[in-house]
Amino acid sequence: MSSDKANNLSPDQGANTPAESTNSGPRLDGNQAVNLAAEQSKSTADKNLPVFGDLPIPEDTANLRFGPNLHDGLLALLPLVGVWRGQGQAAHPGEEEFTFGQQLSIFHDGENRLGFESRTWKINPPAEEGAEADGDEASAEAAGEPEVGELLRREAGFWRIDNDDNIELLIAHSDGMIELMYGKPLTERAWQLESASTLATETGPSALGPGKRLYGLMPNNDLGWVDERLIDGEMVPWMSAQLKRVRG
Repeated sequence: MSSDKANNLSPDQGANTPAESTNSGPRLDGNQAVNLAAEQSKSTADKNLPVFGDLPIPEDTANLRFGPNLHDGLLALLPLVGVWRGQGQAAHPGEEEFTFGQQLSIFHDGENRLGFESRTWKINPPAEEGAEADGDEASAEAAGEPEVGELLRREAGFWRIDNDDNIELLIAHSDGMIELMYGKPLTERAWQLESASTLATETGPSALGPGKRLYGLMPNNDLGWVDERLIDGEMVPWMSAQLKRVRG
C-alpha cells in the first residue's frame, strides 16, 4: 500500500524563496553574457550523451547542435538543455549538513518534452593531513583532497510546458517517491516550481513534505538550483547546488 500525500503550497508558505541563490555575483551586460557563453562552449560544444547509433528512432541529445531539432514548444526551457556537473550542500532532517556531487542531464528527442536525470553522491571531508608520517605516500598525496562517498538519490522524469508557459515537472525519486511540480518561468534564465502532489511508497520518505524548486542560470552561466521542503510546518532549504555545463 502507498501513502498519498497530496499537497498544495500557498504563496505565504513559499515566502522565503531561494531566488537569491541564482542572482549572486557580478552582473553582466548582454554582450558580456554572449561572449562568456561563447568562450565556455568551446570545451563543451562537441560533447553529447552517449548514443547507440543503431536506434531506429531519434536519439536523446543534450546538445542542441546534434540530433533532432528542439521542439518549438520548448523554447522557454532551451537554456536548461545540457549535461551539468558540480557540487552542492544538503541539510536533511536529523542529519548534519553535508556536501554532495551531482550530475544533472536535461535532454530531448525532438518531441514536446525534456527528459531529466539526476545522480548525486556524497563527498566526504578531505583526509587529515599528516598521513605521510605513517609512511603512506599515496595517503599523503590524497591528504586534503575530498573523497567520493556513498551514492545518494537519483531522480528521473520529464519537463513539459504549454503555450501559456505553465510548466509541469514529473519526478520519480529513487528513494520511493513520485512528485508532480507546477511552475512558471520567472525570466528567460530562471524557472520556479512548487509541489502539487507527492506520493510516497511504504518504504519511501514519509517525512518529506511538499517542496519548492528554483532553477536559474547564474551570471557566469553556471546552473544553480535550490530545493526547499515543508518540514514541521516550515519551508526550509533542503538541497542546493551550483553546476557547470560539461556537455552541450
